Amino acid sequence: MYAVAEIAGKQYVIEEGKTVAVDRLDAEDGASIDIDKVCLVRSDDGQVKVGKPYVSGAVVKATVERNFRARKILVFFFRQKKDSRKKRGHRQEHSLLKIEKIMV
Repeated sequence: MYAVAEIAGKQYVIEEGKTVAVDRLDAEDGASIDIDKVCLVRSDDGQVKVGKPYVSGAVVKATVERNFRARKILVFFFRQKKDSRKKRGHRQEHSLLKIEKIMV
Protein backbone atom coordinates (compact mmCIF):
# COMPACT_ATOMS: atom_id res chain seq x y z
CA MET A 1 0.00 0.00 0.00
CA TYR A 2 1.26 3.45 -0.84
CA ALA A 3 -0.09 6.97 -0.85
CA VAL A 4 0.68 10.45 -2.09
CA ALA A 5 0.51 12.91 0.80
CA GLU A 6 1.03 16.63 1.08
CA ILE A 7 3.50 17.45 3.85
CA ALA A 8 4.67 21.02 4.45
CA GLY A 9 3.38 22.16 1.06
CA LYS A 10 5.09 19.43 -1.00
CA GLN A 11 3.80 16.09 -2.21
CA TYR A 12 5.59 12.84 -1.32
CA VAL A 13 5.03 9.20 -2.30
CA ILE A 14 5.00 7.26 0.97
CA GLU A 15 4.78 3.57 1.89
CA GLU A 16 4.18 1.83 5.19
CA GLY A 17 7.40 1.02 7.04
CA LYS A 18 9.56 3.37 4.94
CA THR A 19 11.26 6.60 5.98
CA VAL A 20 11.02 9.88 4.12
CA ALA A 21 12.94 13.14 4.60
CA VAL A 22 10.67 16.20 4.45
CA ASP A 23 11.16 19.89 5.13
CA ARG A 24 11.46 20.69 8.84
CA LEU A 25 8.28 20.16 10.86
CA ASP A 26 7.47 21.75 14.22
CA ALA A 27 7.69 18.45 16.12
CA GLU A 28 10.20 17.01 18.55
CA ASP A 29 12.15 13.81 17.97
CA GLY A 30 9.98 10.78 18.71
CA ALA A 31 6.69 12.66 18.37
CA SER A 32 3.86 10.99 16.46
CA ILE A 33 1.96 13.03 13.88
CA ASP A 34 -1.15 12.50 11.76
CA ILE A 35 -1.13 13.63 8.14
CA ASP A 36 -4.65 14.15 6.82
CA LYS A 37 -3.80 15.78 3.48
CA VAL A 38 -3.71 12.55 1.45
CA CYS A 39 -4.12 13.07 -2.32
CA LEU A 40 -4.07 9.44 -3.50
CA VAL A 41 -4.19 5.99 -1.91
CA ARG A 42 -3.41 2.69 -3.66
CA SER A 43 -4.25 -0.47 -1.72
CA ASP A 44 -2.50 -3.84 -2.02
CA ASP A 45 -5.26 -5.27 -4.22
CA GLY A 46 -4.72 -2.49 -6.81
CA GLN A 47 -7.69 -0.31 -5.92
CA VAL A 48 -6.91 3.41 -6.28
CA LYS A 49 -8.68 6.28 -4.53
CA VAL A 50 -8.01 9.78 -5.82
CA GLY A 51 -9.09 12.83 -3.86
CA LYS A 52 -10.51 16.14 -5.03
CA PRO A 53 -8.15 17.54 -3.73
CA TYR A 54 -7.82 15.14 -0.75
CA VAL A 55 -9.17 11.66 -0.02
CA SER A 56 -11.82 12.02 2.69
CA GLY A 57 -11.19 9.94 5.79
CA ALA A 58 -7.62 8.97 4.81
CA VAL A 59 -4.97 9.51 7.49
CA VAL A 60 -1.27 8.67 7.58
CA LYS A 61 0.28 7.99 11.00
CA ALA A 62 3.99 8.82 11.18
CA THR A 63 6.72 9.25 13.79
CA VAL A 64 9.46 11.89 13.67
CA GLU A 65 12.69 9.91 13.96
CA ARG A 66 14.98 12.92 14.02
CA ASN A 67 15.42 16.50 12.88
CA PHE A 68 18.63 17.22 11.02
CA ARG A 69 20.38 19.66 8.72
CA ALA A 70 21.54 18.69 5.24
CA ARG A 71 25.03 19.21 3.85
CA LYS A 72 26.10 22.77 3.21
CA ILE A 73 25.51 24.14 -0.27
CA LEU A 74 27.95 26.84 -1.34
CA VAL A 75 26.68 29.63 -3.58
CA PHE A 76 29.32 31.82 -5.22
CA PHE A 77 28.41 35.04 -7.03
CA PHE A 78 30.99 36.42 -9.42
CA ARG A 79 30.88 39.38 -11.79
CA GLN A 80 33.57 39.33 -14.39
CA LYS A 81 35.98 42.33 -14.50
CA LYS A 82 34.13 44.07 -11.64
CA ASP A 83 36.05 42.78 -8.60
CA SER A 84 32.73 41.61 -7.18
CA ARG A 85 32.64 38.27 -5.40
CA LYS A 86 30.24 36.92 -2.79
CA LYS A 87 30.38 33.53 -1.12
CA ARG A 88 27.31 32.30 0.71
CA GLY A 89 26.40 29.00 2.33
CA HIS A 90 23.07 27.36 3.10
CA ARG A 91 22.02 24.29 5.13
CA GLN A 92 18.43 23.14 4.72
CA GLU A 93 16.69 21.70 7.78
CA HIS A 94 14.81 18.40 7.40
CA SER A 95 12.71 16.02 9.47
CA LEU A 96 13.02 12.26 8.98
CA LEU A 97 9.58 10.61 9.18
CA LYS A 98 8.95 6.89 9.72
CA ILE A 99 5.59 5.97 8.15
CA GLU A 100 3.72 3.71 10.57
CA LYS A 101 0.29 3.19 9.00
CA ILE A 102 -1.86 4.40 6.10
CA MET A 103 -5.55 4.31 7.02
CA VAL A 104 -8.40 4.81 4.57
